[in-house]
Amino acid sequence: MSSAPDIVFIITDQQRYDTIAALGASHMDTPNIDRLVATGVSFSDCHVTAPSCVPCRASLFTGYYPHTNGVLANGQPWSKTWVSDLSSSGYQCVNIGKMHTIPYDAKAGFDERFIVENKDRYLEGRWFFDEWDKALASHGLRKQQREDYRKMEDYRDRLGAFTWDLKPKLHSDNFIGDTACWWLRTKPVEQPLFLVVGFPGPHPPYDPTPEIAKKYLDKDIPVPDVSDHELADLAGPWIAKREHDVEVDHDSVAWKLNPTSEELRRMRAYYYANVEMIDIQVGKILDALEERGNMKNTIIIFTSDHGDNLGDHGLSQKWAPYEEVTHVPLIISAPGRFKGGRTIKEMVQLFDLAPTILEWAGVKPNPNFEAISLNPALKSEKFVGRSHVFCEQAGDVNMTGTSYLTMVRSQTHKLVHFRGSDEGQLFDLLSKEKETKNLWNDPDSVEIKQDLLRRILEFHIESTVQTRDARRLIVSPADAMHMTQ
Repeated sequence: MSSAPDIVFIITDQQRYDTIAALGASHMDTPNIDRLVATGVSFSDCHVTAPSCVPCRASLFTGYYPHTNGVLANGQPWSKTWVSDLSSSGYQCVNIGKMHTIPYDAKAGFDERFIVENKDRYLEGRWFFDEWDKALASHGLRKQQREDYRKMEDYRDRLGAFTWDLKPKLHSDNFIGDTACWWLRTKPVEQPLFLVVGFPGPHPPYDPTPEIAKKYLDKDIPVPDVSDHELADLAGPWIAKREHDVEVDHDSVAWKLNPTSEELRRMRAYYYANVEMIDIQVGKILDALEERGNMKNTIIIFTSDHGDNLGDHGLSQKWAPYEEVTHVPLIISAPGRFKGGRTIKEMVQLFDLAPTILEWAGVKPNPNFEAISLNPALKSEKFVGRSHVFCEQAGDVNMTGTSYLTMVRSQTHKLVHFRGSDEGQLFDLLSKEKETKNLWNDPDSVEIKQDLLRRILEFHIESTVQTRDARRLIVSPADAMHMTQ
Protein backbone atom coordinates (compact mmCIF):
# COMPACT_ATOMS: atom_id res chain seq x y z
CA MET A 1 0.00 0.00 0.00
CA SER A 2 1.64 3.22 -1.19
CA SER A 3 -0.59 5.99 0.17
CA ALA A 4 0.43 7.55 3.47
CA PRO A 5 -1.53 5.91 6.27
CA ASP A 6 -3.55 7.54 9.01
CA ILE A 7 -1.72 6.89 12.29
CA VAL A 8 -3.60 6.76 15.59
CA PHE A 9 -1.32 6.58 18.62
CA ILE A 10 -3.10 5.68 21.87
CA ILE A 11 -0.89 6.04 24.94
CA THR A 12 -1.94 5.54 28.55
CA ASP A 13 -0.08 6.71 31.64
CA GLN A 14 1.45 4.19 34.06
CA GLN A 15 -0.08 0.98 32.69
CA ARG A 16 1.66 -2.31 33.42
CA TYR A 17 2.11 -5.03 30.84
CA ASP A 18 0.06 -7.49 32.89
CA THR A 19 -3.22 -5.58 32.53
CA ILE A 20 -4.47 -6.86 29.16
CA ALA A 21 -6.45 -10.07 28.97
CA ALA A 22 -5.15 -11.10 25.54
CA LEU A 23 -1.56 -10.75 26.81
CA GLY A 24 -2.16 -13.19 29.66
CA ALA A 25 -3.88 -11.12 32.36
CA SER A 26 -6.84 -13.39 33.14
CA HIS A 27 -8.10 -11.03 35.86
CA MET A 28 -8.76 -8.27 33.30
CA ASP A 29 -11.68 -7.52 30.99
CA THR A 30 -10.20 -5.65 28.03
CA PRO A 31 -12.15 -6.80 24.95
CA ASN A 32 -11.27 -3.77 22.83
CA ILE A 33 -7.52 -3.81 23.41
CA ASP A 34 -7.81 -7.57 22.87
CA ARG A 35 -9.19 -6.76 19.39
CA LEU A 36 -5.98 -4.89 18.63
CA VAL A 37 -3.92 -7.85 19.84
CA ALA A 38 -5.93 -10.21 17.59
CA THR A 39 -5.51 -8.03 14.50
CA GLY A 40 -2.08 -6.64 15.29
CA VAL A 41 1.51 -7.33 16.22
CA SER A 42 2.35 -7.46 19.92
CA PHE A 43 5.88 -6.78 21.17
CA SER A 44 6.11 -8.92 24.29
CA ASP A 45 9.45 -7.56 25.54
CA CYS A 46 9.19 -3.77 25.16
CA HIS A 47 10.90 -1.58 27.76
CA VAL A 48 10.89 2.15 28.46
CA THR A 49 13.99 4.35 28.49
CA ALA A 50 13.02 6.09 31.75
CA PRO A 51 10.88 4.94 34.70
CA SER A 52 8.79 8.11 34.91
CA CYS A 53 6.50 10.17 32.70
CA VAL A 54 8.33 13.22 31.35
CA PRO A 55 11.74 11.71 30.52
CA CYS A 56 10.13 8.66 28.93
CA ARG A 57 7.83 10.77 26.75
CA ALA A 58 10.64 13.17 25.81
CA SER A 59 12.71 10.16 24.76
CA LEU A 60 9.82 8.69 22.77
CA PHE A 61 9.13 11.90 20.87
CA THR A 62 12.77 12.79 20.20
CA GLY A 63 14.26 9.36 19.40
CA TYR A 64 17.09 9.82 21.93
CA TYR A 65 17.91 8.45 25.34
CA PRO A 66 17.29 10.79 28.30
CA HIS A 67 20.99 11.52 28.86
CA THR A 68 21.24 12.64 25.22
CA ASN A 69 18.21 14.93 25.05
CA GLY A 70 18.87 16.19 28.58
CA VAL A 71 15.44 15.32 30.01
CA LEU A 72 16.17 13.02 32.96
CA ALA A 73 13.39 13.84 35.43
CA ASN A 74 9.80 15.00 35.70
CA GLY A 75 9.34 18.74 35.40
CA GLN A 76 12.25 19.35 33.03
CA PRO A 77 11.40 21.38 29.91
CA TRP A 78 10.98 19.70 26.53
CA SER A 79 8.84 20.55 23.53
CA LYS A 80 10.84 19.92 20.35
CA THR A 81 9.67 16.67 18.74
CA TRP A 82 9.77 14.73 15.49
CA VAL A 83 6.03 15.43 15.16
CA SER A 84 7.02 18.65 13.38
CA ASP A 85 8.61 16.49 10.65
CA LEU A 86 5.27 14.73 10.15
CA SER A 87 3.47 18.07 9.98
CA SER A 88 5.99 19.41 7.45
CA SER A 89 5.46 16.31 5.30
CA GLY A 90 1.74 17.02 4.98
CA TYR A 91 0.24 15.25 7.99
CA GLN A 92 -2.52 16.80 10.09
CA CYS A 93 -1.03 16.32 13.57
CA VAL A 94 -3.43 16.38 16.51
CA ASN A 95 -3.00 15.68 20.23
CA ILE A 96 -6.01 14.99 22.43
CA GLY A 97 -5.19 14.37 26.07
CA LYS A 98 -1.92 13.96 27.91
CA MET A 99 1.48 14.54 26.31
CA HIS A 100 3.31 15.95 29.34
CA THR A 101 5.33 18.49 27.41
CA ILE A 102 6.93 21.18 29.53
CA PRO A 103 5.55 23.83 29.09
CA TYR A 104 2.24 21.99 28.98
CA ASP A 105 0.78 24.09 26.18
CA ALA A 106 3.78 23.96 23.86
CA LYS A 107 2.97 23.42 20.21
CA ALA A 108 5.39 20.45 20.12
CA GLY A 109 4.98 20.08 16.36
CA PHE A 110 1.20 19.55 16.46
CA ASP A 111 -1.31 21.51 14.38
CA GLU A 112 -3.96 21.14 17.11
CA ARG A 113 -3.76 20.26 20.80
CA PHE A 114 -6.58 19.56 23.26
CA ILE A 115 -4.49 19.32 26.41
CA VAL A 116 -5.39 17.33 29.52
CA GLU A 117 -2.74 16.94 32.19
CA ASN A 118 -2.67 15.44 35.68
CA LYS A 119 -5.82 14.28 37.42
CA ASP A 120 -5.56 15.42 40.99
CA ARG A 121 -4.11 18.91 41.09
CA TYR A 122 -3.46 22.16 39.37
CA LEU A 123 0.15 21.93 38.34
CA GLU A 124 2.85 23.23 40.63
CA GLY A 125 4.27 26.67 40.03
CA ARG A 126 1.37 27.97 38.00
CA TRP A 127 -2.32 27.64 37.39
CA PHE A 128 -2.77 25.70 34.20
CA PHE A 129 -6.40 25.14 33.25
CA ASP A 130 -6.53 22.38 30.66
CA GLU A 131 -9.48 21.35 28.49
CA TRP A 132 -10.80 19.01 31.17
CA ASP A 133 -10.70 21.81 33.77
CA LYS A 134 -12.69 23.99 31.39
CA ALA A 135 -15.27 21.26 30.75
CA LEU A 136 -15.76 20.72 34.47
CA ALA A 137 -16.04 24.46 35.04
CA SER A 138 -18.82 24.65 32.43
CA HIS A 139 -20.78 22.31 34.73
CA GLY A 140 -19.95 24.43 37.78
CA LEU A 141 -17.47 21.78 38.99
CA ARG A 142 -13.76 21.24 39.51
CA LYS A 143 -11.68 18.07 39.38
CA GLN A 144 -11.50 15.84 42.43
CA GLN A 145 -8.05 16.64 43.71
CA ARG A 146 -5.56 16.05 46.45
CA GLU A 147 -6.76 18.85 48.70
CA ASP A 148 -10.20 17.24 48.77
CA TYR A 149 -8.95 13.68 49.23
CA ARG A 150 -6.81 14.75 52.18
CA LYS A 151 -9.96 15.66 54.11
CA MET A 152 -11.11 12.03 54.11
CA GLU A 153 -10.68 10.25 57.44
CA ASP A 154 -9.22 7.16 55.76
CA TYR A 155 -7.06 9.09 53.27
CA ARG A 156 -3.83 7.41 54.30
CA ASP A 157 -5.43 3.97 54.21
CA ARG A 158 -6.64 4.29 50.64
CA LEU A 159 -3.17 4.24 48.98
CA GLY A 160 -4.45 6.50 46.20
CA ALA A 161 -7.70 4.58 45.53
CA PHE A 162 -10.81 6.80 45.33
CA THR A 163 -14.09 6.44 43.46
CA TRP A 164 -15.08 9.00 40.85
CA ASP A 165 -18.20 10.57 42.36
CA LEU A 166 -19.06 13.06 39.62
CA LYS A 167 -20.90 12.20 36.40
CA PRO A 168 -19.11 9.35 34.58
CA LYS A 169 -18.82 11.37 31.35
CA LEU A 170 -16.75 13.95 33.25
CA HIS A 171 -14.08 11.45 34.29
CA SER A 172 -10.75 12.39 32.67
CA ASP A 173 -10.40 9.18 30.63
CA ASN A 174 -14.03 9.24 29.50
CA PHE A 175 -13.70 12.93 28.62
CA ILE A 176 -10.64 12.29 26.47
CA GLY A 177 -12.19 9.27 24.74
CA ASP A 178 -15.36 11.24 23.98
CA THR A 179 -13.33 14.23 22.76
CA ALA A 180 -11.30 12.01 20.42
CA CYS A 181 -14.51 10.47 19.02
CA TRP A 182 -16.09 13.90 18.59
CA TRP A 183 -13.03 15.12 16.70
CA LEU A 184 -12.90 12.04 14.47
CA ARG A 185 -16.60 12.24 13.65
CA THR A 186 -16.81 15.97 12.96
CA LYS A 187 -13.45 17.29 11.70
CA PRO A 188 -13.01 16.93 7.93
CA VAL A 189 -9.39 16.14 7.14
CA GLU A 190 -8.15 15.69 3.60
CA GLN A 191 -4.50 15.04 4.37
CA PRO A 192 -3.12 12.02 6.28
CA LEU A 193 -3.80 12.09 10.02
CA PHE A 194 -1.44 11.63 12.95
CA LEU A 195 -3.56 11.55 16.10
CA VAL A 196 -2.10 11.08 19.59
CA VAL A 197 -4.73 10.19 22.21
CA GLY A 198 -3.19 10.41 25.67
CA PHE A 199 -5.19 8.97 28.56
CA PRO A 200 -4.22 10.21 32.07
CA GLY A 201 -5.16 6.84 33.60
CA PRO A 202 -4.46 4.47 35.15
CA HIS A 203 -1.96 6.89 36.73
CA PRO A 204 -3.06 7.76 40.28
CA PRO A 205 -5.23 8.75 41.85
CA TYR A 206 -6.80 5.41 40.92
CA ASP A 207 -10.29 6.79 40.42
CA PRO A 208 -12.73 4.53 38.55
CA THR A 209 -16.47 5.01 38.55
CA PRO A 210 -18.20 3.09 41.37
CA GLU A 211 -19.77 0.30 39.28
CA ILE A 212 -16.50 -0.70 37.59
CA ALA A 213 -14.62 -0.38 40.89
CA LYS A 214 -17.10 -2.82 42.49
CA LYS A 215 -16.64 -5.25 39.62
CA TYR A 216 -12.92 -5.58 40.37
CA LEU A 217 -13.40 -5.56 44.13
CA ASP A 218 -15.53 -8.68 43.58
CA LYS A 219 -12.92 -10.28 41.29
CA ASP A 220 -10.10 -12.63 42.14
CA ILE A 221 -7.15 -10.32 41.46
CA PRO A 222 -3.42 -10.68 42.18
CA VAL A 223 -2.24 -9.01 45.40
CA PRO A 224 1.46 -8.59 46.23
CA ASP A 225 2.95 -10.62 49.05
CA VAL A 226 6.31 -9.06 49.81
CA SER A 227 8.54 -11.04 52.14
CA ASP A 228 10.48 -9.56 55.04
CA HIS A 229 13.63 -10.91 53.41
CA GLU A 230 13.02 -8.94 50.21
CA LEU A 231 12.35 -5.74 52.16
CA ALA A 232 15.53 -6.23 54.18
CA ASP A 233 17.47 -6.79 50.96
CA LEU A 234 16.21 -3.68 49.16
CA ALA A 235 18.83 -1.31 47.82
CA GLY A 236 19.37 1.82 49.88
CA PRO A 237 17.75 4.19 47.36
CA TRP A 238 14.54 2.17 47.49
CA ILE A 239 14.55 2.08 51.28
CA ALA A 240 14.85 5.87 51.14
CA LYS A 241 12.06 6.03 48.54
CA ARG A 242 9.74 3.98 50.75
CA GLU A 243 10.31 6.36 53.64
CA HIS A 244 9.92 9.41 51.41
CA ASP A 245 6.62 8.14 49.95
CA VAL A 246 5.22 7.74 53.46
CA GLU A 247 6.04 11.37 54.23
CA VAL A 248 4.97 12.90 50.88
CA ASP A 249 1.69 11.96 49.14
CA HIS A 250 2.69 12.05 45.51
CA ASP A 251 -0.31 12.02 43.14
CA SER A 252 -2.68 11.48 46.10
CA VAL A 253 -0.92 8.24 47.03
CA ALA A 254 -0.12 8.28 50.74
CA TRP A 255 2.05 5.19 51.08
CA LYS A 256 2.48 2.84 54.02
CA LEU A 257 5.51 0.77 54.93
CA ASN A 258 3.25 -2.15 55.83
CA PRO A 259 -0.12 -1.85 54.07
CA THR A 260 -2.66 -4.55 54.75
CA SER A 261 -3.62 -7.06 52.08
CA GLU A 262 -7.10 -5.49 51.95
CA GLU A 263 -5.64 -2.02 51.38
CA LEU A 264 -3.43 -3.37 48.61
CA ARG A 265 -6.35 -5.28 47.13
CA ARG A 266 -8.53 -2.16 46.96
CA MET A 267 -5.71 -0.14 45.39
CA ARG A 268 -5.17 -2.75 42.71
CA ALA A 269 -8.89 -3.27 42.09
CA TYR A 270 -9.29 0.45 41.44
CA TYR A 271 -6.23 0.49 39.18
CA TYR A 272 -7.51 -2.44 37.13
CA ALA A 273 -10.96 -0.85 36.95
CA ASN A 274 -9.36 2.32 35.58
CA VAL A 275 -7.72 0.21 32.85
CA GLU A 276 -11.10 -1.26 31.87
CA MET A 277 -12.55 2.26 31.66
CA ILE A 278 -9.80 3.10 29.17
CA ASP A 279 -10.52 -0.10 27.25
CA ILE A 280 -14.13 1.00 26.83
CA GLN A 281 -12.93 4.29 25.37
CA VAL A 282 -10.55 2.46 23.03
CA GLY A 283 -13.58 0.58 21.71
CA LYS A 284 -15.40 3.86 21.05
CA ILE A 285 -12.37 5.26 19.23
CA LEU A 286 -12.16 2.13 17.06
CA ASP A 287 -15.86 2.55 16.20
CA ALA A 288 -15.31 6.21 15.28
CA LEU A 289 -12.38 5.23 13.07
CA GLU A 290 -14.54 2.62 11.33
CA GLU A 291 -17.12 5.30 10.60
CA ARG A 292 -14.47 7.44 8.90
CA GLY A 293 -14.16 4.69 6.31
CA ASN A 294 -10.35 4.57 6.18
CA MET A 295 -9.54 1.68 8.51
CA LYS A 296 -7.83 -0.29 5.73
CA ASN A 297 -5.25 2.49 5.59
CA THR A 298 -5.00 3.21 9.32
CA ILE A 299 -2.25 2.09 11.70
CA ILE A 300 -3.23 1.95 15.38
CA ILE A 301 -0.66 1.89 18.18
CA PHE A 302 -1.50 1.09 21.80
CA THR A 303 1.09 1.48 24.55
CA SER A 304 1.95 3.20 27.84
CA ASP A 305 4.78 5.40 29.06
CA HIS A 306 5.73 3.08 31.97
CA GLY A 307 4.15 0.81 34.56
CA ASP A 308 3.43 0.89 38.31
CA ASN A 309 4.87 -1.22 41.13
CA LEU A 310 1.46 -1.29 42.87
CA GLY A 311 3.04 -2.57 46.06
CA ASP A 312 5.35 -5.11 44.42
CA HIS A 313 8.77 -4.99 46.11
CA GLY A 314 7.15 -2.89 48.84
CA LEU A 315 7.14 0.13 46.52
CA SER A 316 4.63 2.70 45.36
CA GLN A 317 4.21 3.94 41.80
CA LYS A 318 7.26 4.17 39.49
CA TRP A 319 10.89 5.47 39.46
CA ALA A 320 12.37 2.13 40.54
CA PRO A 321 13.14 0.20 37.32
CA TYR A 322 11.66 -3.17 38.19
CA GLU A 323 9.93 -5.12 35.42
CA GLU A 324 6.56 -3.89 36.68
CA VAL A 325 7.67 -0.37 35.72
CA THR A 326 9.91 -0.79 32.67
CA HIS A 327 7.96 -3.50 30.81
CA VAL A 328 5.02 -2.03 28.91
CA PRO A 329 2.50 -3.26 26.34
CA LEU A 330 3.17 -2.33 22.72
CA ILE A 331 0.57 -3.33 20.13
CA ILE A 332 0.53 -2.18 16.50
CA SER A 333 -2.52 -3.05 14.42
CA ALA A 334 -2.73 -2.45 10.67
CA PRO A 335 -4.35 -5.48 9.01
CA GLY A 336 -3.99 -3.87 5.59
CA ARG A 337 -0.23 -3.57 6.02
CA PHE A 338 1.06 -6.05 8.58
CA LYS A 339 0.05 -9.66 9.22
CA GLY A 340 -1.79 -9.69 12.52
CA GLY A 341 -2.10 -12.09 15.42
CA ARG A 342 1.69 -12.22 15.84
CA THR A 343 4.00 -11.75 18.81
CA ILE A 344 7.52 -10.33 18.48
CA LYS A 345 9.65 -11.72 21.30
CA GLU A 346 12.85 -9.79 20.61
CA MET A 347 13.67 -6.97 23.03
CA VAL A 348 12.81 -3.45 21.92
CA GLN A 349 12.49 -0.04 23.53
CA LEU A 350 9.43 2.18 23.49
CA PHE A 351 11.23 5.05 21.75
CA ASP A 352 11.88 2.70 18.81
CA LEU A 353 8.46 3.89 17.66
CA ALA A 354 10.05 7.19 16.57
CA PRO A 355 11.80 6.02 13.36
CA THR A 356 9.08 3.42 12.82
CA ILE A 357 6.33 6.04 12.58
CA LEU A 358 8.41 8.41 10.47
CA GLU A 359 9.10 5.65 7.94
CA TRP A 360 5.35 4.95 7.66
CA ALA A 361 4.90 8.59 6.71
CA GLY A 362 7.70 8.52 4.15
CA VAL A 363 9.88 10.77 6.32
CA LYS A 364 13.56 9.90 6.70
CA PRO A 365 14.46 9.58 10.40
CA ASN A 366 17.49 11.43 11.72
CA PRO A 367 20.49 9.22 10.97
CA ASN A 368 21.84 9.70 14.51
CA PHE A 369 18.63 8.53 16.24
CA GLU A 370 19.38 6.15 19.09
CA ALA A 371 16.03 4.52 18.43
CA ILE A 372 15.81 1.72 15.86
CA SER A 373 13.00 0.97 13.41
CA LEU A 374 10.54 -1.82 14.21
CA ASN A 375 9.39 -2.07 10.61
CA PRO A 376 11.44 -5.16 9.72
CA ALA A 377 9.65 -7.04 12.51
CA LEU A 378 6.26 -5.68 11.43
CA LYS A 379 6.91 -6.73 7.83
CA SER A 380 8.03 -10.25 8.92
CA GLU A 381 11.58 -9.54 7.77
CA LYS A 382 14.76 -10.44 9.63
CA PHE A 383 14.77 -8.64 12.97
CA VAL A 384 17.27 -9.27 15.75
CA GLY A 385 16.00 -6.67 18.20
CA ARG A 386 18.22 -5.39 20.98
CA SER A 387 20.70 -7.50 22.93
CA HIS A 388 20.35 -5.07 25.85
CA VAL A 389 17.88 -2.36 26.83
CA PHE A 390 18.65 0.66 29.01
CA CYS A 391 16.67 2.84 31.40
CA GLU A 392 17.83 5.90 33.31
CA GLN A 393 16.58 8.54 35.73
CA ALA A 394 18.09 11.48 37.61
CA GLY A 395 17.19 14.25 39.97
CA ASP A 396 13.55 13.47 40.67
CA VAL A 397 11.86 14.31 43.95
CA ASN A 398 11.22 10.68 44.86
CA MET A 399 14.82 9.61 44.31
CA THR A 400 16.31 11.05 47.44
CA GLY A 401 18.69 8.09 47.79
CA THR A 402 20.54 8.51 44.48
CA SER A 403 21.31 11.32 42.05
CA TYR A 404 21.29 9.11 38.94
CA LEU A 405 20.56 5.49 38.10
CA THR A 406 21.20 3.41 35.01
CA MET A 407 19.51 0.09 34.34
CA VAL A 408 20.77 -2.42 31.80
CA ARG A 409 18.80 -5.55 30.98
CA SER A 410 19.64 -8.56 28.86
CA GLN A 411 17.38 -11.50 28.09
CA THR A 412 18.53 -13.17 31.28
CA HIS A 413 19.78 -10.57 33.79
CA LYS A 414 19.19 -7.02 34.97
CA LEU A 415 21.63 -4.65 36.67
CA VAL A 416 20.90 -1.27 38.27
CA HIS A 417 23.84 1.07 38.88
CA PHE A 418 23.55 3.98 41.32
CA ARG A 419 25.90 6.89 40.70
CA GLY A 420 28.55 7.37 43.37
CA SER A 421 27.59 4.24 45.30
CA ASP A 422 29.18 0.85 45.83
CA GLU A 423 25.66 -0.50 46.19
CA GLY A 424 23.59 -1.73 43.26
CA GLN A 425 21.16 -4.39 42.11
CA LEU A 426 21.67 -7.54 40.05
CA PHE A 427 18.88 -9.98 39.25
CA ASP A 428 18.67 -13.31 37.49
CA LEU A 429 15.44 -12.90 35.55
CA LEU A 430 15.23 -16.61 34.73
CA SER A 431 15.43 -17.76 38.35
CA LYS A 432 12.36 -18.39 40.46
CA GLU A 433 13.34 -15.41 42.64
CA LYS A 434 13.50 -13.05 39.62
CA GLU A 435 13.76 -9.52 41.07
CA THR A 436 13.31 -10.47 44.71
CA LYS A 437 16.89 -11.69 45.29
CA ASN A 438 19.73 -9.20 44.80
CA LEU A 439 22.93 -10.85 43.53
CA TRP A 440 25.05 -7.69 43.56
CA ASN A 441 27.40 -9.09 46.23
CA ASP A 442 27.08 -12.73 45.18
CA PRO A 443 30.58 -14.11 44.47
CA ASP A 444 29.16 -16.53 41.90
CA SER A 445 27.70 -13.64 39.89
CA VAL A 446 30.83 -11.49 39.56
CA GLU A 447 31.34 -12.27 35.89
CA ILE A 448 27.74 -11.35 34.96
CA LYS A 449 27.95 -8.19 37.07
CA GLN A 450 31.17 -7.04 35.40
CA ASP A 451 29.80 -7.77 31.94
CA LEU A 452 26.70 -5.66 32.55
CA LEU A 453 28.72 -2.81 34.09
CA ARG A 454 30.88 -2.91 30.95
CA ARG A 455 27.69 -2.73 28.87
CA ILE A 456 26.72 0.50 30.64
CA LEU A 457 30.15 1.97 29.90
CA GLU A 458 29.88 0.97 26.24
CA PHE A 459 26.32 2.32 26.13
CA HIS A 460 27.49 5.80 27.12
CA ILE A 461 30.53 5.71 24.84
CA GLU A 462 28.54 4.60 21.81
CA SER A 463 25.82 7.13 22.60
CA THR A 464 28.35 9.96 22.80
CA VAL A 465 29.85 9.06 19.43
CA GLN A 466 26.55 8.41 17.67
CA THR A 467 24.88 11.62 18.85
CA ARG A 468 27.83 14.02 18.62
CA ASP A 469 25.91 16.12 16.10
CA ALA A 470 22.49 15.68 17.71
CA ARG A 471 22.59 18.58 20.17
CA ARG A 472 21.78 21.11 17.47
CA LEU A 473 18.83 18.95 16.45
CA ILE A 474 17.47 18.56 19.97
CA VAL A 475 18.11 21.93 21.57
CA SER A 476 16.38 25.00 20.17
CA PRO A 477 18.64 27.79 18.77
CA ALA A 478 17.71 30.05 21.70
CA ASP A 479 18.63 27.35 24.20
CA ALA A 480 21.86 26.63 22.40
CA MET A 481 22.83 30.31 22.55
CA HIS A 482 22.07 30.36 26.27
CA MET A 483 24.22 27.26 26.83
CA THR A 484 27.26 28.95 25.25
CA GLN A 485 27.06 32.07 27.39
